[in-house]
Amino acid sequence: MGTAFMALRLRQSLFGLVMVALLPSTAWADKTDDIVSRNMSRMNAAAASQKKIDKLSEETDKIVSQYHVQRKVVDGLKVYNDRLRRTLTAQEVAMQKLQRSIEDASLIERQIVPLMMRMIVGLDEFVSLDMPFKQKERRARLERIRGYLTNANISAAERFRQVLEAYSTENAYGTSVDVYTDTLTVPEGELTLNVLQVGRAGLYYQTLDGAVSGYWDKKEGAWKSLDSSHNAGITHAIRIAQGKESKGLMELPIAAPEAL
Repeated sequence: MGTAFMALRLRQSLFGLVMVALLPSTAWADKTDDIVSRNMSRMNAAAASQKKIDKLSEETDKIVSQYHVQRKVVDGLKVYNDRLRRTLTAQEVAMQKLQRSIEDASLIERQIVPLMMRMIVGLDEFVSLDMPFKQKERRARLERIRGYLTNANISAAERFRQVLEAYSTENAYGTSVDVYTDTLTVPEGELTLNVLQVGRAGLYYQTLDGAVSGYWDKKEGAWKSLDSSHNAGITHAIRIAQGKESKGLMELPIAAPEAL
């Protein structure tokens, strides 16, 4: 029975093979096309997926590149902001110092105006007690400076400069030699005279014709006449001071210094 069963199974298998062999060729073709079609669909899908992946990769690279660029910009802005912050801090400190300087300047100005007034009063008294040379010029300078001190359009610094300049000018008279013409009341009357100023050591006058000469007596505070023997010496000194003769020895009567 077993042999018979095996024989039956063999016959059935052979019959199946024969039946398969007898299938039409069109069925095989359809099945092959279907397989190829499915493979092509999978390949197309894979290609489309690869394109999407490549596109995403490019976009990712672009985003990463932009990120690095923006990061550099941000780093630069951080450095700039830090510098700007330090600059603003320094400016705030400078403004505070400037404000204190303005306040100090206002205080100094309030203190310096009375000081300048006292300086001018002192200079006025000095001119009054000094030898009477260039009186009009010196008095006019003092009056001009007094006007400056009450002029709000002139800065305190400029007013103070004018006061110091007046002191400097008065100090320079002590070492200057000068000749000028003035009308004075002397022992001979009111005359137009040549006045010779030799520092603060001597002050002399002489008529324009050189006939009469005199000097300022410091001790008595008055003009005094000189003997005619001094005319030539004073004339020579006047011509030297005027630049009409070469510099040389001036022979002038000088009062002996007073004992301290």
